[in-house]
Amino acid sequence: MNFDILKTVVKRNETSKIVLLVMDGLGGLPEPAAGSKTSLEAARTPNLDALAARSLCGLHQPVAPGITPGSGPAHLGLFGYDPLTYQVGRGVLSALGIDFDLQPGDVAARGNFATVDGTGRVKDRRAGRILTEKGAELCALLREQVTLSGAQFFIQPVKEYRFLFVLRGDGLHAKINETDPLEVGERPLKAKAQSPAAEETAALVRSFVEQTAAVLADREPANMVLLRGFSQLPRWPSMQEVFGLKAVAIAMYPMYRGVAKLVGMEALPASQSVGEEFERLAQCWAEYDFFFVHIKRTDSAGEDGDFDRKVAVIEEVDTFVPRILELKPDVLVVTGDHSTPARMRSHSWHPVPVLLWSDVCRPDRVTQFGERACLARGLGVRFPVSDLMPLALAHAGRLEKFGA
Repeated sequence: MNFDILKTVVKRNETSKIVLLVMDGLGGLPEPAAGSKTSLEAARTPNLDALAARSLCGLHQPVAPGITPGSGPAHLGLFGYDPLTYQVGRGVLSALGIDFDLQPGDVAARGNFATVDGTGRVKDRRAGRILTEKGAELCALLREQVTLSGAQFFIQPVKEYRFLFVLRGDGLHAKINETDPLEVGERPLKAKAQSPAAEETAALVRSFVEQTAAVLADREPANMVLLRGFSQLPRWPSMQEVFGLKAVAIAMYPMYRGVAKLVGMEALPASQSVGEEFERLAQCWAEYDFFFVHIKRTDSAGEDGDFDRKVAVIEEVDTFVPRILELKPDVLVVTGDHSTPARMRSHSWHPVPVLLWSDVCRPDRVTQFGERACLARGLGVRFPVSDLMPLALAHAGRLEKFGA
């Protein structure tokens, strides 16, 4: 959607409320052991099914046909920002997500503590999902024992095996390849500059990784680090500026707080449970117009290949749908940012189920919220995800007529 057009038709004084409930990695693939159903289709979801029967449903395409999205672009699309136009690395999102004071010119990367074997090949990209407390301990150790010449560095724990790595100094550039090979059995990659201007920054990264490997050598399972998403802080129009929305993010994981802050949302402190997220939604209802509620554990279960656990998370979320409706939103959108089939143990390119409920929507024939039920329904199949926000705004009465 063209932001220039939206700015001319957005009602700035409207008070209607929109809820965007995102079950991360919601989409899946049929499992023979589950009667050839996906996790969403196998889950008992009486509340979502009843809502779907009164909604517009379909399957959205996060980026483009056949393209598997990362979490950053997938969420930017949900927020109405074309992910092919608005691109940012994971490092910036991680920094904003933990409220790190990222400065213009800083280079940030998301790090994983990982496990490598005696030959230096990756055994586990997530070091057995070590506890956050262990990650914090390792970050403190690296701050004490690693030194860099030519730039200041910061290393901060994020959650579990994840950490934030930031370089600060003059003339830094973020065009550096990732050191995470993304595959078990491969060796970590060496940081290399992707432009001449980034050569010195890449050398700093290599020094950090080499020193870190020596410090962690006897600390299995977390005996190596992998770095992804080297990036610098962009300047983008906010949701208030484009959509006229005062928006808030309610999420457990820092990365999703970060991507929300990047587009001007306020981010509440990280929640500790699904129930707490919905409590916070009710508590802040009077203060905002747009509520982004993020559920991470659907995606975690998919990445772990745990079909049944993904089913259980979806069923838990379903029990909270009546609480959302009790708040009387003008629009409720339920979807995922991308698909994470348990069979694949990773993000995938498959389109994502979505429902949009409003008192003024035109319901289609869907009676069960699931991948196959959403095929060729009111919202269509593979419609661009960045079209979802203008549709939510329209159903919330927040758009004027365009033209004479």
